[in-house]
Amino acid sequence: MGGAMALTLGALAYPSMLGVNTVSSDQTRIIAQTQWGPLTEGDRDFVVRVRAAGLWEYPLGQIGLQKGSSKGVLEASKHLVDGHAALDASCRKIAPMLNITLPNIASPQQEGFVTQLKAESGKQFDTDFANILRMTHGSIFNSIAKIRSTTKNSLVRALADQANDTVLDHMTVMEKTGLVDFDQTIFNQTTPPKLPSTDTTPPPPPAGQPQVVLTPPPNPTSTPLDLSRLVGGAAAAPAPSPSAG
Repeated sequence: MGGAMALTLGALAYPSMLGVNTVSSDQTRIIAQTQWGPLTEGDRDFVVRVRAAGLWEYPLGQIGLQKGSSKGVLEASKHLVDGHAALDASCRKIAPMLNITLPNIASPQQEGFVTQLKAESGKQFDTDFANILRMTHGSIFNSIAKIRSTTKNSLVRALADQANDTVLDHMTVMEKTGLVDFDQTIFNQTTPPKLPSTDTTPPPPPAGQPQVVLTPPPNPTSTPLDLSRLVGGAAAAPAPSPSAG
């Protein structure tokens, strides 16, 4: 890949692009006590990151289904739409239970990336699609493992389990396209650039704005979380406090 492409990939690889700014630099700070366990800064940010990931990767999957010129990219696009629709449904289930405010649009950087791929076609589209998505999924993969191993909140653990399976699947289908430049991908995953927070932060939704819903495909193979075992007796339990939104 050329130098310009490497620069674009490097900028888009930074894991913070998938989340929002935190109120505190201490990701272990407890911001709410809930019936499902304490909720930390890191837990809250993780839920937002998963939601934000779907807000740009789901539409990219739709674009890939229209513009992909190889069987591998078309198949990977199907997985993006299917997987992120299910993850998004899970985020929308647990966010109000934990009093977390979810974004309705992706960050300016993420929106710019979608715009970039909309303008590409043919081999260039396929190559950029596979490499950028393999790298961003690889970047967040480690974050999922950290949350899963440290969170004390059962809802966040359940979401991390689903996110782990989904992201691993998406990494795999990108690799199966045969278009991934692993040297460049790994370099950009391990050497992320420092970017201004204004580029990497999805804005909060305006008051009263309907929540964006990522519609599942006609025949989905991924399913949202079944929380029936985790929410038993919820009516008798206190609501989260203070606000984590």
